[in-house]
Amino acid sequence: MKSISVTLVILCCLHFAASAQRKFDLDDVNKLVTLTDPQISPDGKSIVFVLSRPDYEENKNNTELQLADVASGTLRRLTERPHVGHPRWSPSGDRLAFIAREGSGKDAHNQIFILSMSGGEAMKVTNSTTGVQQFTWKPDGAGFAFVQDDEAENQKQKDKGYDAFEVHYNSMFLKENPVASHIWWISAAGGEAKRLTSGAWTLPSSYPPGTPASPLSWSPDSKRIAFQRNESAYSGELVNSVYTLEVETGATKSITGRTAAKGAMLLESYPAFSPDGTHISYWFPRDGLVNGSEVFVAPATGGPGQSITTKLDRYFFRAEWSADSKSMLVAANDNNSVGLWLQGIDGTSKKLKTGSLCITGGYWYNYNIGKNGSVAVIASATNSPQELYYFSSADAEPKKLSSFHAEIASMKLGKQETITWKSDAFTANGILTFPPDFDQSKKYPLVLVIHGGPQSASKEQFSARSQYTASHGYIVFEPNYRGSDNFGAAYCTAINGDAGIGPGKDVMRGIDELKKRSYIDGTKIGVSGWSYGGFMTTWLIGNYQGWKCAVAGASVTDIFDQYSQSDNGIGWKYSDQNGKSPWIDPKAKENWVKQSPITYAANVKTPTLMLSCTGDERVPISESYKFFRVLQDLGVESKFVAFPVGGHFPSDPVRSKEVNRYWLEWLDKYMK
Repeated sequence: MKSISVTLVILCCLHFAASAQRKFDLDDVNKLVTLTDPQISPDGKSIVFVLSRPDYEENKNNTELQLADVASGTLRRLTERPHVGHPRWSPSGDRLAFIAREGSGKDAHNQIFILSMSGGEAMKVTNSTTGVQQFTWKPDGAGFAFVQDDEAENQKQKDKGYDAFEVHYNSMFLKENPVASHIWWISAAGGEAKRLTSGAWTLPSSYPPGTPASPLSWSPDSKRIAFQRNESAYSGELVNSVYTLEVETGATKSITGRTAAKGAMLLESYPAFSPDGTHISYWFPRDGLVNGSEVFVAPATGGPGQSITTKLDRYFFRAEWSADSKSMLVAANDNNSVGLWLQGIDGTSKKLKTGSLCITGGYWYNYNIGKNGSVAVIASATNSPQELYYFSSADAEPKKLSSFHAEIASMKLGKQETITWKSDAFTANGILTFPPDFDQSKKYPLVLVIHGGPQSASKEQFSARSQYTASHGYIVFEPNYRGSDNFGAAYCTAINGDAGIGPGKDVMRGIDELKKRSYIDGTKIGVSGWSYGGFMTTWLIGNYQGWKCAVAGASVTDIFDQYSQSDNGIGWKYSDQNGKSPWIDPKAKENWVKQSPITYAANVKTPTLMLSCTGDERVPISESYKFFRVLQDLGVESKFVAFPVGGHFPSDPVRSKEVNRYWLEWLDKYMK
């Protein structure tokens, strides 16, 4: 046995040594796994999280729950089921509840399951005919409040062809009246569920399971539940308020009392009771704007809330109460990483020492604070994909608890650097990723990969796209243009009314700064991006010349079309025109013409690849069709590839990789 063990160790060492000699390439994405939703047990000894592994043969993501022992760092699989997610400990820690898919075909629905930590098989709790979206344990562990869709009305009549429906503010892909989602109650022992709320209003949808559209929150005495109430099930009618439900009577009440004028927006979201029951936290845009949210705290009895994060001057996409109810753990994009602060409700704050780690997630960060003040995070570094890390306290250094990507971390990866430059009144920044075998005495082509959002940011972290692109001999530049949320309110809101011109200047001035470096080949520059990154790509190739090629994914090309066809298009009226319709205000209309890439499409000379999903509700594929038609009429070398799926980006492994393959091949064709 000893000789066999020694042989295995030698083989493993040789394997990783071989990996260290080669670069990360596109096929290596097959080895990447995704970790999400860490949850610390009530006793602080264990952390459960969701692990997703891509299966390229079956074209699906296999999900499982993993349990990490904090002291030893050992991992073990708890359960592997279709579409498993949203693991939540019972208050006593003796059970673990989660959501998983049950059934097949049209009869497959998401249900709540309970797993005893003393052993045995998971028990199904619910029998939802529309699918459980989210749930939360009652504080005494006796059962759950959960959310599910209502049954569609008059289905038999619809099946006969009587299926016309009224259009409101919604995406162009809506095929029937949207149904509302409501709160139900069920015992942990199962049985019949009881409806707690009803009405034309709805809770926000939460698909796939575990996606935190806006979690429910019990009061500690179990008498009330805080939730986000959307006044309409139509996705584009953006009036969302924080409410509480009296469980015994069914009465609901707005916490802040805010109201919205007809056609206006109201964006209160993500309510959570403090552990002592005296306060409710929620998200609300800074100064009422649409760009990003701060964390507000209001009395649990009701009243206007106060922001506890204004002094930090960042936009926050996660907030969790500490056990003593005196502070919240909050996260936001910050400079070239993600900042994590223990923010007191008295205004004091302490930043955690995350070092080179960058917490994963976009508009919901993957971390959890335990009852003992410990913190679990999913994070990556520039030279290592995401893993599970643990802080014993807010003052501690992180401890690594997993090594799912040891092979990739041992490869020859490209180094990253953050650069800064001046643009108008701002100091912008961006991330450079160098080829793994970078030689400063040589010249390299430059490829821009522009982030979407625009309220987002590129950071120093492991990026598969940046790494495999750099491994093909390119220096990758990810600029954080004005509108990015990593430098605070003034920088983020500078994009309002200036969707293209200002951000475009920021990007071009970043390129000018890079051209001063001897190793940048200024004659070989390509530009690419997805979503708002696609918008910036089509804007830049229409307003500036000299590009070798372009890749525009899910690109907004005409703001008028985005306003009228996107699932949340009304937001453009508020972020770009301060609520003024372009069909009422001539200046607003003039500005949208001025800021739309389609206006300048006739100037394009750049070989361009366009990519889109046929069922994309966020940026409808019609936007790409329009721009592509102009390029074809002009005789510009261009190609348009569509993926026959819904969503803003393909969610399955095969199509996701195919997007990247088309992207990389287009660069290699024109940049070499």
